[in-house]
Amino acid sequence: MHRRGGKRIRMNDPPVEYEETEQLYQNEPLNESWSSGGHDDGAHAEESGEPSRGRMTRLRARGGVPLKAPIIEDDDDDDFFGKEQQQKKRKAPRKPRETVPKEHHERPPRVYREREEREERVVVTDRESTTDESSLYYILRHSKSPIATIVDDWIERYKADKDSALIALMNFFVHASGCKGKITPEMQQGMEHSGIIRKMTEEFDEDSHEYPLMMSGQQWKKFKMNFCDFVQTLVKQCQYSIIYDQFLMDNVISLLTGLSDSQVRAFRHTATLAAMKLMTALVDVALLVSVQFDMAARQYETERTKPRDKRAADRLESLMARRSELEENMDEIKNMLTYMFKSVFVHRYRDTLPDIRAICMSEIGIWMMKFSSNFLDDSYLKYIGWTLHDKVGDVRLKCLQALLPLYENEELKGKLELFTSKFKDRIVAMTLDKEYEAAVHAVKLVINILKSHQDILADKDSEIVYELVYSSHRGVAQAAAEFLNERLFRMDPNAPAVYTKRGKQRLPNTPLMRDLVQFFIESELHEHGAYLVDSIIDSNPMIKDWECYTDLLLEEPGQFEEMLDNKQESTLIEIMVSAVRQSATGEPPVGRGSSRKMTLSAKEIKQVQDDKQRLTEHFIQTLPLLLHKYSADAEKLTNLLAIPQYFDIELFTTTRQEANLQALLNKMTHVMSTHVDREVLETCAKTLEFLCTDGSAIYARCDLVRSNVIDECVNRYKEAIDDYRNVIAGDEIPNEDEVYNVNISLKKVSTLFSSHNLNPWNLFDSLYQDIEERLAGKSGDTGIPKEALVYCIEACFFSINWGLYHLETAMDRSQVPQEAHELSRNLHKYLNACNHLVQYDRESAIQEAAFMSICDLLVVFSDQLRGHADENIQSLVYAPNEEQQQLLNEFVQTTVFATEQEEGLDETRIEELHKRRSFLAAYCKLIVYNILPIKAAADIFKHYLRHYDEYGDIIKATLGKTREINKVNCSMTMCLSLVKMFKELQELSPDGRVSRTSQEFQDLKELAKRFALSFGLDAVKNREAITVFHRAGIHFAVTSTNEELDDPSAAPPCIAFLEVLTELTNKLIKQDKKLILAFLDRRLKAGIPSSRSEDWQPLVTYRNSLLHGETDQLPAVTAKRAYTRKKKDTDHDDEDEHDDEDDNDYIG
Repeated sequence: MHRRGGKRIRMNDPPVEYEETEQLYQNEPLNESWSSGGHDDGAHAEESGEPSRGRMTRLRARGGVPLKAPIIEDDDDDDFFGKEQQQKKRKAPRKPRETVPKEHHERPPRVYREREEREERVVVTDRESTTDESSLYYILRHSKSPIATIVDDWIERYKADKDSALIALMNFFVHASGCKGKITPEMQQGMEHSGIIRKMTEEFDEDSHEYPLMMSGQQWKKFKMNFCDFVQTLVKQCQYSIIYDQFLMDNVISLLTGLSDSQVRAFRHTATLAAMKLMTALVDVALLVSVQFDMAARQYETERTKPRDKRAADRLESLMARRSELEENMDEIKNMLTYMFKSVFVHRYRDTLPDIRAICMSEIGIWMMKFSSNFLDDSYLKYIGWTLHDKVGDVRLKCLQALLPLYENEELKGKLELFTSKFKDRIVAMTLDKEYEAAVHAVKLVINILKSHQDILADKDSEIVYELVYSSHRGVAQAAAEFLNERLFRMDPNAPAVYTKRGKQRLPNTPLMRDLVQFFIESELHEHGAYLVDSIIDSNPMIKDWECYTDLLLEEPGQFEEMLDNKQESTLIEIMVSAVRQSATGEPPVGRGSSRKMTLSAKEIKQVQDDKQRLTEHFIQTLPLLLHKYSADAEKLTNLLAIPQYFDIELFTTTRQEANLQALLNKMTHVMSTHVDREVLETCAKTLEFLCTDGSAIYARCDLVRSNVIDECVNRYKEAIDDYRNVIAGDEIPNEDEVYNVNISLKKVSTLFSSHNLNPWNLFDSLYQDIEERLAGKSGDTGIPKEALVYCIEACFFSINWGLYHLETAMDRSQVPQEAHELSRNLHKYLNACNHLVQYDRESAIQEAAFMSICDLLVVFSDQLRGHADENIQSLVYAPNEEQQQLLNEFVQTTVFATEQEEGLDETRIEELHKRRSFLAAYCKLIVYNILPIKAAADIFKHYLRHYDEYGDIIKATLGKTREINKVNCSMTMCLSLVKMFKELQELSPDGRVSRTSQEFQDLKELAKRFALSFGLDAVKNREAITVFHRAGIHFAVTSTNEELDDPSAAPPCIAFLEVLTELTNKLIKQDKKLILAFLDRRLKAGIPSSRSEDWQPLVTYRNSLLHGETDQLPAVTAKRAYTRKKKDTDHDDEDEHDDEDDNDYIG
């Protein structure tokens, strides 16, 4: 597609140096816009052979400008995208702007020579750049008057005295930048704008770090809004005469152009915002003038075509004058827009400050939308396209927000064809943007591209968006689902009706449901069905079409239908159950929700209740049929059996569905009787628990079924275990059937115990008997199988938990003392047995089950029970002794951390990793809940980096929680973990000295650095914790054994640890560095060595880090403690030593 001038717009790539945008401005000449010569006075310009640039007047600005603003030609763009363009020296100053050339040869963004000047960041200190109550800035900041009133007052002042009103307006822009300077009438009369700007730059307070547009707080946010409103209202109120007076706009535009080109960021930012808002206001004026011009033109044509005798000559003349005036005004406005675009926008859209770039992108989108005839052109669109590559997410977002309304507009999207073809790949790539909001807008943009230019999107582009329905960010996933609906899930209104085998017409959503199933299968993310459902559930009603699901599963296919295969049926059931779960709860799946707890609105609660009622009414009737059809398929049964957990169970009685309830209970009884799959049994037990909710109308019927189920399972267990024990007692070997019966019966008992209280059946003693025989070693190889013993351990664990629950909820308190005593006896003997199994048993499955039982019971029977009103329950508190703590720690070290991590991600390895993470989490939970001392975390923290990929999140969370409990103890624990790792390195070394060049030592330093980062940025808040860390570390590093005291000149064996401590010196505040330095010097028994051998180098490094920024390089003679005391006496050294011994005891 060729543009005027015969050039193709080259805009598919960003400028070469765009990726270095943050360094770009420092490499540019002092001035980069049409105001390039503005910082020199006119005399200098005349000496250079070119006239000085005067202020813009209407005649100068309009010369040679056609009615339509000229297209910004890309003469250099072709060279830019093709071969390297020739560099030309720039003349200073550039051509004056008396005339705007018809063809402006725009240079593309370029790489500039390094310049010496650094950008000045100067802003206001006391947050008020002027206290003059008559200034516009002060009025806008503090007045409660409407913006329109303030503008009207200024206009009255302008009509009375143009010069003073203009100076007030110019001062407004200067003060709004945070500058305390003031433009005087003498400066306005005798100086060019460039000189004024240079003078104002000198008035800045260079020690400040803020200016109004960058300040935080509601008042400054309001000021920014008022600032923008003021500029736009000013133009609006002046649109009929003042903006055409060749004075106001000429001076304002000239000043803003110069300010926007300043090195001072505050000037540049404020002026660019004002200029862009000024252009937006002028666009509104241009639209109004255009409407008036069209109306005047029509009136003129109407009058002109009248017969001569009916034509009014004076009216025709006035209409012609009116039309000419409006045409002249339109030329004037377009000329202003063109000049400001080239003078401000073209240079500032790639400014080093992201906020400025964002302003440019936001406003150009408005111009394109409102004044499309002038701005919606490829020569302007390319700036948005280039900026899509910006490094800052907010700027990229503003680009997408500018484009989105254009693509959504039916009248405008046709003009975007070339732009789309050039930048389509970048837009598609932005759907994977790390900034989620930008990714959402990019997906929406791709949807609009699909609607308007479907052929442009390739299959690979669509596949990128398809995968986003599984994104962890809900907004991105839902936007991708909209794309799916548009691309794949569109109903065909012309599709013929399809019938099942028995003649029932298929529902309209049936083909879409088949497509959804196929899409999910091809995605190969079969564990993310809940994510797919969550993405689509709000945008496509087929997700809640329950009849469509069950028809596909229950009805036999008709003549022209394909039967669902096993994989498709499993997938459809998974999607259906996920949809049921989300519809009935209103909650997104785990990992998709917000980090903060979201409460549903009244409307959402009503929607959830309605959905729950509809799905209950449907599945009450169809679920028994589905359970019957898939009764032999464990995977399908597991999903289907979960559906009743989301029922409104009251509907069983209110809708008279007792028969279907009984059918459901019968199916569940059959499942518990015949199935052996663990997941099926667990789901069935949980569903039965839900149906047996106390107080429900169906409780009695369901409780009766539950009792029958438990009776059957308990009887089978007793029969199986009795047969097994009899065989063993007769010195016989159990056959396969007998082993199988014991395993299965115990599995069902353990599973039922997890959801239902089986203690009334008195199973604990029988279950514990097998554990006890295992401890005694009597059973040897003839004991119950290890799988059955694991179930015994689990069942005993649940029995103890149910026992406590019963004590807490029992209505009859007379039996509580006796029951509490029995529970305490069972708890202690069970935990002792588990300790023995963890320590001595050779079967890992038994060790793991015992370990998990210990950890969970320690939490349940922790100090929290002391808060109970009943003394009998208080007496059940169980605290682990040191031996048990050590046992648990050793298990974690050998099972979680010592296991070699195999590469790959097959299901077995993932499952093993998940199991190890569970062990670690169970142990860390004891520390977080203060059941184990914080010190116990030291052996966990030392693995933070070594096993970061597998357990980093768990260890980091534990670190954070321990800091909340006690900052100092947490700090000491981190130091202890480093000490333990250092000692491990010593043990590996033949001479006991750690090589500071080894990779292991570098890893130790990296861990210390990570610990340092965990303290955050608030050094004062963590002062005590950091100081204790250093004191404890110094103790360890400089302490020598008795043998080493014989050679006073020898470095302590652990002196290298000081190099590790160096990683944390940046967390010490200045005062504490001096204290730690004095503490270090006192701890060196032989004093600071005169010999600077390699062994003492860590000491030198550590001392230098403490002396960093200090002029004194000598060791301190006196010292103070890191913690203030009420009184300091001459025995401070002794006190330090005593306190240090406490630290050393902690380090061990």
